[in-house]
Amino acid sequence: MTEAFSSLFLAALAATLALKLWLGWRHIRHIARHRAEVPAAFRDAIALQQHQLAADYCIAKTRFGLFSAVLDCVVILALTFGGVLQWLAGAVAAAGVSPLPSGLLLIVGVAALTGCVSFPLSLYSTFGIEARFGFNKTTPKLFIIDQIKGLLLGAVIGLPLVALVLWLMDISGPLWWLWVWLVWTGFQLLMVAIYPTLIAPLFNKFTPLEDLELKARIEALLQRAGFQSQGVFVMDGSRRSSHGNAYFTGFGAGKRIVFFDTLLKQLDHAEIEAVLAHELGHFKRRHIVKRIALAFALSLAFLFLLGQLLDAPWFYAGLGVATPSTAMALILFFTVAPAFTFPFTPLSSGLSRRHEYEADDFAASETDAGKLVSALVKLYRDNASTLTPDPLHSAFYDSHPPAALRINHLQGNR
Repeated sequence: MTEAFSSLFLAALAATLALKLWLGWRHIRHIARHRAEVPAAFRDAIALQQHQLAADYCIAKTRFGLFSAVLDCVVILALTFGGVLQWLAGAVAAAGVSPLPSGLLLIVGVAALTGCVSFPLSLYSTFGIEARFGFNKTTPKLFIIDQIKGLLLGAVIGLPLVALVLWLMDISGPLWWLWVWLVWTGFQLLMVAIYPTLIAPLFNKFTPLEDLELKARIEALLQRAGFQSQGVFVMDGSRRSSHGNAYFTGFGAGKRIVFFDTLLKQLDHAEIEAVLAHELGHFKRRHIVKRIALAFALSLAFLFLLGQLLDAPWFYAGLGVATPSTAMALILFFTVAPAFTFPFTPLSSGLSRRHEYEADDFAASETDAGKLVSALVKLYRDNASTLTPDPLHSAFYDSHPPAALRINHLQGNR
């Protein structure tokens, strides 16, 4: 059984990497082939130079993604068959602490090692790719401050949660996975509730929208849609990037509407109203609730599966580990699971794209569909989003429909 599981995992890991590389190179070649000419539907709004910038930016990000995929595989193999996890387990055991602290030490050790790998990647993404194409506004000082805040926040919130999970796994018997799922579900809901007011302000400044004309227009839209919120806020996204965005966050009457300051500079009032109507569409069509419910169902299924593997010696031995423990089970499971789940990515992407079309339909019913089209074109242009993605790559990965399909859909609502 041990050798069979080892072979199955290696086959899944190799197949996943091969699929990622194949899709990525398809995407790169497809974009390069269409780089010389702006698609006909966008020629009046996007110049050839802007189209080529988007193509080059997307190709650079895709190549970086392929490198990251290969590196991820190397890290996984080093942790498992390379003996790194077994070495860490031995080092923690030598410390002579009790099971719960030793489990925490093991998880922190793995997080530290993987963080050492991901940190330079994050540096290159921010100060290499994003800076080269003119999007990065983050200073080295702000980057380091963000990293420190993230580490401290992870320690303050994550360590107690992990300790509670390990404790429940040890004392709850065969149904530990159900108790852990209940804790995880409660934690996720708590994070959604406190994120707008306690966590997000640690990284960004949020100020009430001061444009009275735009505010009145937004309030009228909210009233028509029957939507209540805690307020409309502007986030200083320009401190880190020139990309624009807008989103909702929070629960119930505590929901907040947030605009990036960059978005407000890119669009006129009618276009901003249309973009907001699209975001409202996600709430009115209950997409957020559906996605949360799906995430909770999947987490329950994964924890149940882990419950069946926890006491299986072949699970550990098949991944190069000779010292089973609850902490090691968590680490191994969430390290190797992506190799088996990646082929199902198109299901999630397809559901998300369907939700985007539904939100666009809602926006077209509440505002001018033409204004949403013009807003999207500006955002594609200013955010350097490719207009010519490879269809198969897009179907596999993209949470939003390709630009041409989405705009054709909206123009059918006029």
